[in-house]
Amino acid sequence: VQLQASGGGLVQAGDSLRLSCVQSGGTFDKYDMGWFRQAPGKEREFVATIRSSGGSTYYGDSVKGRFTVSRDNAKNSVYLQMAGLKPEDTAVYYCAAGQAFGTAVSWEFWGRGTLVTVSS
Repeated sequence: VQLQASGGGLVQAGDSLRLSCVQSGGTFDKYDMGWFRQAPGKEREFVATIRSSGGSTYYGDSVKGRFTVSRDNAKNSVYLQMAGLKPEDTAVYYCAAGQAFGTAVSWEFWGRGTLVTVSS
């Protein structure tokens, strides 16, 4: 399984941006998909998860109400629509694929990340 994230860039505070992640190899619709981010000098932070069926989504507290995760199983793709961006959203964003065990997800595969920079 390989994951390729794209869509990052330089935006201004308040702007919107959509990240995409395409999976190649494996069976996409068997995996829960997640987005994580890591800002300079900080630990990796959970952003959002969408279940394999697309029926349930979960968000980190810092992005709730501003970010929306979605997936298109026919395109082997997961998306992160980001609105109301803030300078503190600046980070490298990674997509990940994993399998759920109860309420937890074991993240097995990671993409290389795409940089989002939000200027004030």
